[in-house]
Amino acid sequence: MAVHPTWHITSEDRVVLEGALDRETVPVLWREITQWHPKSDQVQVDLAQIDRIDSAGMVMLLHLIEHAKKRNCHIMLGFVPDQLMTLMRLSNVESILADHINNAA
Repeated sequence: MAVHPTWHITSEDRVVLEGALDRETVPVLWREITQWHPKSDQVQVDLAQIDRIDSAGMVMLLHLIEHAKKRNCHIMLGFVPDQLMTLMRLSNVESILADHINNAA
């Protein structure tokens, strides 16, 4: 059984993602995220509470960055799990996301 992720908007410039981001949970979460309209020109997305992530979760984060960009908002991913960093390296998207990673958050 999948652990359903949650999307907590803690302030205009900070969001916390919790739970599992995988092929079973991403579709429901993505429907929620597409309703989000950032109110800041930069938003920190805290990934410290992510339990598990697979390639579907990684792609969802890429789409999140594009979704925000279309709304003139720059996404910074904070506390990026090692599992996600490995997926990004294996998928050759690490350089694409370099400007969106802030593990010092």
